[in-house]
Amino acid sequence: MTTTDLHVYDTTLRDGAQQEGLNLSVADKLVIARHLDELGVGFIEGGWPGANPKDTEFFHRAQHELDLCSATLAAFGATRRAGSRAADDPLVRALLVSGAPVVTLVAKSHVRHVEEALRTTREENLAMIRDTVSFLHAEGRRVFLDAEHFFDGYAADRAYALEAVRVAAEAGAEVIALCDTNGGMLPPQVQDVVADVLTSTSARLGIHCHNDTGCAVANSLAAVEAGATHVQGTVNGYGERTGNADILTVVSNLQLKAGRPVVDPERLRDATRLAHAISEVTNVAPYSRQPYVGASAFAHKAGLHASALKVDPNLYQHTDPTAVGNGMRTLVSDMAGRASIQLKAAEIGIDLTDLPNRDELVASVLAEVKDLELRGYTFDAADASFELMLRNAVSGTRLAYFDVESWRVITDARGGELAVSEATVKLVASDRRFVATGEGNGPVNALDHALRQALSEVYPEIEKLELIDFRVRILDASHGTDAVTRVLIETSDGETSWNTVGVAANIVEASWKALVDGITFGLRRHEVPVR
Repeated sequence: MTTTDLHVYDTTLRDGAQQEGLNLSVADKLVIARHLDELGVGFIEGGWPGANPKDTEFFHRAQHELDLCSATLAAFGATRRAGSRAADDPLVRALLVSGAPVVTLVAKSHVRHVEEALRTTREENLAMIRDTVSFLHAEGRRVFLDAEHFFDGYAADRAYALEAVRVAAEAGAEVIALCDTNGGMLPPQVQDVVADVLTSTSARLGIHCHNDTGCAVANSLAAVEAGATHVQGTVNGYGERTGNADILTVVSNLQLKAGRPVVDPERLRDATRLAHAISEVTNVAPYSRQPYVGASAFAHKAGLHASALKVDPNLYQHTDPTAVGNGMRTLVSDMAGRASIQLKAAEIGIDLTDLPNRDELVASVLAEVKDLELRGYTFDAADASFELMLRNAVSGTRLAYFDVESWRVITDARGGELAVSEATVKLVASDRRFVATGEGNGPVNALDHALRQALSEVYPEIEKLELIDFRVRILDASHGTDAVTRVLIETSDGETSWNTVGVAANIVEASWKALVDGITFGLRRHEVPVR
């Protein structure tokens, strides 16, 4: 990679996780990291090992559980403490122990922060930068440096802010990212400052913007225009206060508008799916009006637009929505979205080309998707449920490894004891009737145990399948406890995982639907014949 290549650096797992109400488990972070790798970002900042036990565990597990194809993992940390040596600082040492090949250090570049927040001298702060960068660089790490509060520091004391950049670069920092930490800058200011820093220091510069003026994306693009070759952001603009620059919007603008090839075009076509999949992991509802990947980003209301859309959709669109995996929607047209069904079919290996009833089949599947989504289903984060639906439509029969007669769940709580759930499942598989009972620490866990017990004799392959995640979303909170519930279940076979969805007014019924789809998809994935 040359100095003219543009780094795409994602900090969803660290800076994005600081969003109010967003709390990621280690498992969540591993899932999101895989999604980011699918997108094709160059760097994934995993967190602050040593300072945060959860992040320490993430890096430990990442060494064994993450097999990244395009991204490089980065560990975030701070320069050494004042009056010490980097080699002796336990938090600096933790960055090495993390195993991350890239270390991103945060350092002060604002005089007031140095003297009032760090309570040290200007000279010692520069020594902290020099010592920490040099030490990590000598240990074989690629070192990036986030110059915190840089733009405000530049306005307060330009000479000192520039010196912080020079010292970091001379000590071996590959990139110095200029941070608009307070998010108060406007694009002309950012462009002027970046151009001046580049001329004055010759360092490789990056940009890290917050969105407090609503200009995080614009400021990031202004920095790149001025010569920055490293851009940071978060998926869906997650972050503290009003959030960070949305990396999906930044990348799409750079690639589709500015002609800067930053990710593989094929990976960019997955942006919409990945944005929504990550939303389900974070449990933050997708923003329908999000640029490029929002559900409404390419939605057109009928009326004056209708005739023009029939002639050329681009008359009312700024770019081809399929470039980011989205689709044009004409809100009253049954034509909207057919291409999406065909593209998805090809992606999962279903060839619709030679089907004599292809158009009717696609229209039927599309109508079913729309009907189900109207009732609360979402297939962006539940590809396995959609694939089952499509395969059933193509074959003309429902793939059924078993037929359910009935199921029920009883939860028993006595005094201060923990509540225990018991589920009974009655089904027919391989022309035999099975009745099985399972216990669990909740109704879904109990149903899972009962279903496995009922099927294990006929389908021993079910032992490979494990429910690894369970998420619930209330779709109409105004109805209170009578609201419709959507459940997403993630199932794994130890090698990969898939997501299924169920929707019902009853949370247990919604869970059951998702659970059955997850087991069915897993058996089919392993090419288990129906017995």
